[in-house]
Amino acid sequence: MKDEPALDAVVIGGGIIGCMAGRYLLAAGRTVTILERSAIAAGSSAGNAGILAFPEIVPIPSPGIIWKAPGWLLDPLGPLSIRPSYAPRLAPWFWHFWRASARVNFERGHQVQAELMRLAEAEYAMIRKDARLTSFIVNTGTLDLYDTEQSFRAAAPGWVKKREAGFDFHRVGRSEIEALQPGLAPCFEHAIYSEDGLQVSDPADFTRAVADSLMQDGATLRIGEASAIEPTEAGARIRLADGRSIAARTVIVACGAWSKRLAGSLGETVLLDTERGYNTTLPASAFPLQRQLYFNDHSFVATPLRDGIRVGGAVEFGGLDLPANFKRADMLLKLAKRFMPGLETEGGRQWMGFRPSMPDCLPVIDRSKAAPNVLYAFGHGHLGLTQSAATGRLIAELAMQNKPSINLENLRFDRFSGR
Repeated sequence: MKDEPALDAVVIGGGIIGCMAGRYLLAAGRTVTILERSAIAAGSSAGNAGILAFPEIVPIPSPGIIWKAPGWLLDPLGPLSIRPSYAPRLAPWFWHFWRASARVNFERGHQVQAELMRLAEAEYAMIRKDARLTSFIVNTGTLDLYDTEQSFRAAAPGWVKKREAGFDFHRVGRSEIEALQPGLAPCFEHAIYSEDGLQVSDPADFTRAVADSLMQDGATLRIGEASAIEPTEAGARIRLADGRSIAARTVIVACGAWSKRLAGSLGETVLLDTERGYNTTLPASAFPLQRQLYFNDHSFVATPLRDGIRVGGAVEFGGLDLPANFKRADMLLKLAKRFMPGLETEGGRQWMGFRPSMPDCLPVIDRSKAAPNVLYAFGHGHLGLTQSAATGRLIAELAMQNKPSINLENLRFDRFSGR
């Protein structure tokens, strides 16, 4: 079969990262094709909490966190779970997670995250000016809740860093908590309220709207599963699972947790693993939720969406192939019921998605060494929606050989290889 003429820019992945990359490539004058194996927003972009978490600049791997992990693993309602059959494969990932929690590495990660988030916030301000997308982004405010004064005080250094980065918030006590969100358990007497807290009213519909805007502006969508990438003199060739191939001048790998396999086909090792996230979306009538809630001592959130209430979070390591364990979603609902006593937990829709995560909880935004016309955009963990517009900006700058808006040295795909 004769090969088709080479396409200009092919983005592998129809999630929010891929669609945002396509948006910025189009704006830079490139001809864009989105290559998606099933449907737009079929993965993590459909089931995330919808929070635009710009203030989340404090890295998860932080000094002392490694000593908390055993307690989390022993707690059936804890924020961390590891499938026993998958545990042996995690040793390299957790080794580098531990190294990332060292003070010097933590401070570097914080600076990188802060810079990336400032860019993300600025780019979303531009996204909100697009009449096709602005209605999806709403200001609900964010209430960060702590069980005890002790845990509130322990979190204080992180809030200092957020204030130093320019984010605005204030402490609230029991009466203000009740006014901001009636119906919470009386144990919550310590909280932080961020009036500027933004979220997307429906992550799946928003991603589809971004994709629709791309098609309106001239991009095309192709359905097909990429199985490998090969460098060519003029760019790269994408091998599809059905035996076909696509030649392109520029290829962007933005398929989340599946990106590791494509990088591997180029002979490049990426220390990417998969955090499996669980949630339940309840009917809007389940609770009068007025704003996004962070239950910080338990690592889960409750957010008001356009058509319901989403309760989700926590982390399970189990890779891409093991079956879902929806007991995790059930346990999160039990916690939510404890802290929101009036919550009606019946009639929900459960979901599990794959969060692509690097050990330092920073994404990969880089150029392949084996194939310089292949660009990497993945590994955003819990922050893919938040950082999607910034990633799109940076990928377009790489594709156009322009100086990136921020220093990308700490976002290299091979940053754990010792090079």
